[in-house]
Amino acid sequence: MKKNLIILTLLAGVVPTLLMGCERDSIPISSTPEPVPLESSPPATPGSETASGETGTLQIVANGEDFVREGFTSKEGWEINFNHVYVNLAEVTAYQTDPPYNPESNSPFKSKQQVQLEGVKTVDLKATPENSTPVLAEVPAPPGQYNALSWKLVKGTQGPTAGYSLILDGTAEKDGQTIAFVLKLDREMAFTCGEFVGEERKGRVSPGSQGQLEATFHFDHLFGDADAPAEDEINVNALGFEPIAALASGDQVNLTTTELQEALTPADYQTLQTLLPSLGHVGEGHCQESTSL
Repeated sequence: MKKNLIILTLLAGVVPTLLMGCERDSIPISSTPEPVPLESSPPATPGSETASGETGTLQIVANGEDFVREGFTSKEGWEINFNHVYVNLAEVTAYQTDPPYNPESNSPFKSKQQVQLEGVKTVDLKATPENSTPVLAEVPAPPGQYNALSWKLVKGTQGPTAGYSLILDGTAEKDGQTIAFVLKLDREMAFTCGEFVGEERKGRVSPGSQGQLEATFHFDHLFGDADAPAEDEINVNALGFEPIAALASGDQVNLTTTELQEALTPADYQTLQTLLPSLGHVGEGHCQESTSL
């Protein structure tokens, strides 16, 4: 009998201890820190190394498309061919954004990584068959998807673009008349664009490999495109070449922005100014433009 009482007494002390141990194991651990959101993490310095010690390379190019390289026909039937199309690009910057930046939704721009090119790049978008998309620069870049691009169109300080941000130099022909034209524009603009839109996805940089991004310019927005229906937005909104041809003197037009403002009708000059911000794209992807430079 005494032996049974001793066993019961020992069990009475052990069982609560075992129950307390089970209770502790079932209590959730609440002291684990929450993960830090990506947008709160400080961006790495451009060119910084990955954990494996490898970076990639990002090539940024400028593209005037076949409209500039091969020529096109305006909405009124003027066959336009370019000798040169000069642009000055500054503060060209590629970004990894999270969430992806959408320039049409006024969404916040949250960059977790960026790579910026140094200096002002003067580019002739006419290019050549061997160099159809002129390279602005190739720079070391931390790996990731670069899904946004920004740049400023600024006035040049020397060379053919001194004092101007955009120069269109070419010829236009219609019904046996040929007009040589040079339009020297000095408007400065800033473009912030989302992800490249095209036949292939661009902007991916992997360790030890090269990615590419593209600043694209759509000059059919200015003059329209005879290959598109007349009622197409590209033609309805375009200035066309006829208002420029009407300013010719001796089959030549050589005008600055100030001279265009004086020579064009107020409506045509306003159309020109309204269209200029629509030049900047990333492939077919859109950009948000700001003139407050």
